[in-house]
Amino acid sequence: MATLLTPVPQNRPTFLNVQRCADLRALAADIAIIGVPFGVPYDLQTAAAQSRAPAALRDESMRYVPWYESHYDFDFGGDLFAGRQVRIVDCGDVAMQPGRWDENTRAATEAIATILDRGAVPFVLGGDDSIPIPVLRAYAEQPPVCVVQIDAHIDWRDEREGSREGLSSPMRRASEMSWVRGMAQLGIRGFGSARRLEFDDARAYGSVLIGAEDIHRTGVETALAGIPAAQQYFITLDMDALDPSIAPAVASPAFGGLTYSETAGLLRGVAEKGRLAGFDVVEIVPDSDFGGLTSRLAVRLILTLIGAQAHTKQIG
Repeated sequence: MATLLTPVPQNRPTFLNVQRCADLRALAADIAIIGVPFGVPYDLQTAAAQSRAPAALRDESMRYVPWYESHYDFDFGGDLFAGRQVRIVDCGDVAMQPGRWDENTRAATEAIATILDRGAVPFVLGGDDSIPIPVLRAYAEQPPVCVVQIDAHIDWRDEREGSREGLSSPMRRASEMSWVRGMAQLGIRGFGSARRLEFDDARAYGSVLIGAEDIHRTGVETALAGIPAAQQYFITLDMDALDPSIAPAVASPAFGGLTYSETAGLLRGVAEKGRLAGFDVVEIVPDSDFGGLTSRLAVRLILTLIGAQAHTKQIG
């Protein structure tokens, strides 16, 4: 099992400087941080740029240490973790080799499934937006999940450039998984990733599509009300859901995106609707960032979601 993982190098920080876990069979945690650098890319150059995001997120997370545990959090009106002892560990990255995509995705699925078997909630650091496919496959033996995608694009392409598992297809592939019961896609806007065919197919499946402009106009609470009721939720966050003015280092910037407050409100609201079964964040391009702004924002959103779990007594 240990060979599934590439541990965080000893001279590099873990996420939030938390304890390391080198063997998933011995995992004991509420939250398991794990990097999945690659899914099934359309081209290696683009995917390689995004594969550096797990390391960038770990680096930027150090800006919150030790303040996130000891300071008053005004977003929550108190302690970030509600005074609860939350066990977070960093499992490093799934071991991957460029070009061996089938093996890589199988390894990712096995690693996430093992984390779930150990009773922890996986927080996955991507990688491009193809990684939700192998991640969601790990839930085959778990109770059904409703997938909440926060993204500028609906990602319903059946095939692109000969691949059915690339970054344009994760929600299409998720819709084919029998354990996925319900889907909501929030922050959609602009053009790209969807033709009329994909839009119609998403609607026919029953996916709830809520545009960024709808959220700007009617608010987060209205959007949350539209998410299907479910026992548990999996959230996939593509950082291009946020406006490029605050999240510039993404693969496909799209104007008119969500604000920090809107996105944080959506994350907290989903945690209040039901149990969080897992989370991934994707599509950060660290080499295009400005002072680590995009990665730092993603870390803050991760902290917000963990805090929401603690405040709803799901963990700790």
